[in-house]
Amino acid sequence: MEREFTRRELGKELAKAVLQVGTPPALVLAVGPRIFPQVKERIEKLLPFLKGHEEPAHHLPPPLQEYEAAKHRYGFGVNTQVCIGCGRCVRACKLENHVPLEGFAYRTWVERYFVTEERRVYADSPTGGLESFPAKEEMPELKGASIKRSFFVPKLCNQCDNSPCTQVCPVGATFKTVDGIVLVDRSRCVGCGYCIQTCPYAARFKHPALHVADKCTWCYHRITRRLRPACVEACPRHARIFGDLSDPQSDIRNFLRQEDIYVLKEEMGTYPRCFYTGYRLGVT
Repeated sequence: MEREFTRRELGKELAKAVLQVGTPPALVLAVGPRIFPQVKERIEKLLPFLKGHEEPAHHLPPPLQEYEAAKHRYGFGVNTQVCIGCGRCVRACKLENHVPLEGFAYRTWVERYFVTEERRVYADSPTGGLESFPAKEEMPELKGASIKRSFFVPKLCNQCDNSPCTQVCPVGATFKTVDGIVLVDRSRCVGCGYCIQTCPYAARFKHPALHVADKCTWCYHRITRRLRPACVEACPRHARIFGDLSDPQSDIRNFLRQEDIYVLKEEMGTYPRCFYTGYRLGVT
């Protein structure tokens, strides 16, 4: 009888398969590992021996009994003109979603931008903005610089309609719900890191304790119960706006009507549903 594989062992085997293809790993990641016959064959051969592997249904937190996912399509707004970089959103997210406070693991984070008179842009995000930011006088790279503008930019998963992360996952662990939220099924994830490297917004990371891919879910366990994401609740300046795009009277629809909005990395063709307003120079 052939032995079973753990998820970590399967991840290593997948990495070996990519190396044996003889194609640059970046290309495999870009187009999806299943397109390459050698990788696909190895994946299909190993999956039946994954410990506990029975092609389980995606594990989702149960929504309200009357929740009808097909009737909802969510959107997120960020107003950089009012964000003060306090870091309450980052802490609220970590506590709500059991993300370790220490280490580089963030489902959402805040970046600070400085723009000089010469239109040079400097950005920092110490501890993801969790503990706020040091004074600009403490930043040696800004010594002597003539600052024209400074502002804060919260970042999070953009919940793309055309999400690269779902396309490259070799085991179907990354998937999209009926209401359009991209999630990770931890029971399937093998920790290979394809999705982490492919996300153009750097919104994914490997959970330091669980060793699987993790990301912002817009607090899916909350929004399916008619609650707002934890970061939205924690923001003292209402810099984060959340709502149902299917509802003309929702907060997000009002935000889109009233503000001059933009999306990050529009040229990537991911069609993100996280919308920004405010100063744009240097923000990626």
